[in-house]
Amino acid sequence: MRKRLILPVLIFVLLGSLGTALGLDLGRVKISFLNGNYSQAIVDGEKLLAKSRKNSPNLDELYYIMGLCYLKDGNFLRASDIFEIIIDEFDNSPWRNEAKIGLGDTLYLREKYADAQNYYQKILKEGLPNKLLPQVYFRLSRSSAKLNQPQQAEEYLSKLKKDFPNALAAAPDLDALSPDLYYTVQVGAFSSSNNARGLKEKLLSQGFSAYLEKAALQGKITYRVRVGKFSNRREAEDLEARLSQKGYSTKIFP
Repeated sequence: MRKRLILPVLIFVLLGSLGTALGLDLGRVKISFLNGNYSQAIVDGEKLLAKSRKNSPNLDELYYIMGLCYLKDGNFLRASDIFEIIIDEFDNSPWRNEAKIGLGDTLYLREKYADAQNYYQKILKEGLPNKLLPQVYFRLSRSSAKLNQPQQAEEYLSKLKKDFPNALAAAPDLDALSPDLYYTVQVGAFSSSNNARGLKEKLLSQGFSAYLEKAALQGKITYRVRVGKFSNRREAEDLEARLSQKGYSTKIFP
């Protein structure tokens, strides 16, 4: 079954602050994010990060938006790194608690449900603003369900219904939000688009369903050559074995 992405309900906050940036100009990044163009938001955001300073105003907000974009783009490890930066380096950031939830989401989406459950419980004990509690109870309910703990899942759901009766109606189905998560096999990554296209054409000529993905990391553009999109890892592993037999260096994502 294909996973779907968890996204904290903060889009209205981003919309409301489009014109308020006094430090880094986040306008283009926010517009791309709100339009669902996460790849472009990542490219523009990485450029801003490359020229920012540690004390740049709105840097924590930029990191948070980038974390969400990488989460939506399926790069859970990069999203995890970014959320940890906010948590560790921005003690007074208004985005710090949301980043904690985002970090838990990276575990959930990597199917590390026990780790996600433990982390959600941890941040719940540490204390969160009331407005964020429904999100955490809902995630705890879903994590418990994934771990085949129906009684615990029902307990969290009951608490959500009791303490936040209006929140449940607006709660997203964690497996019915935003883009599909799929498994794919990466065969190469290049700074040159021509080199990437050359490898893609070679793979296509051999009967593989190759395609390119453009990504940004630390301000640098990379062109990834990938093959296949599968709903389960086993299919991706079978493809990886075939590619390896032909001498390609491979890696499965996510």
